[in-house]
Amino acid sequence: MQGLGLLVILGFFGLAGGTVGRMKGSSFFMWFLVSFCVPFIGLATAVLYRYDNRELRAQCPECGKVVQLYDAVCMRCGAELEFPDTAIASEWEMMRRGQPRRRAV
Repeated sequence: MQGLGLLVILGFFGLAGGTVGRMKGSSFFMWFLVSFCVPFIGLATAVLYRYDNRELRAQCPECGKVVQLYDAVCMRCGAELEFPDTAIASEWEMMRRGQPRRRAV
């Protein structure tokens, strides 16, 4: 019965870490597992992790999909991506400026 209390506490740490990770644009499940397995450190890491929607983006020259600037391969067409001369502003920056959001298809 005592182990059940620990599982409940770990579950809440997992939910908190997963929610924070999802708010930052990352995978809920990944951050749930990290925060569940390593409670205090996992939650602190999720809080300090970067916002994915604040990263600069680039456009694939083959298919036109908008990808993260640091991606080396396009996930849609498999083309190898070189570092571009110009970058597209982040989703967060576009929303902040009031410009319509460009959807990555």
